[in-house]
Amino acid sequence: MEKTLPPIPVKRYFTIGEVGELCGVKPHVLRYWEQEFTQLRPMKRRGNRRYYQHHEVLMIRRIRDLLYDQGFTISGARNKLQELTQHERDRRRSGEMPLEGVEAIEIDREEFDAAVQDEQQELGASSQKAGQTLINQLRRELFEIRELLGAVH
Repeated sequence: MEKTLPPIPVKRYFTIGEVGELCGVKPHVLRYWEQEFTQLRPMKRRGNRRYYQHHEVLMIRRIRDLLYDQGFTISGARNKLQELTQHERDRRRSGEMPLEGVEAIEIDREEFDAAVQDEQQELGASSQKAGQTLINQLRRELFEIRELLGAVH
């Protein structure tokens, strides 16, 4: 009996409570899975609070599917997850696109840099540094998203 999970919102970090709701798993189970699956390493901040990133939420959903829906044991799910991760790495190295049914996102760096320069010219001199910082942050996030999309199939 497969439970439909809610869509993952577009945000950088998720608390353990949010991840529990997004993945249909209790927080104590998530803490246990951290011990069993070395790939799960949420960032810990003040008071040892856990903050998960989007790719970790996807991994937790994959783990949940392996354990609850496909009937794997913890050990079997761990092995399957390592196997899937290795398979995705091999596909990327060989130049295969790991996304099936989704077009590749191509970013022309020259075009992107030209757009950045246009934005800088529109900004006043005083706010140019702040604008550059924001643009650099957006650029990093876009490339992170592209990497995340490359990890999903």
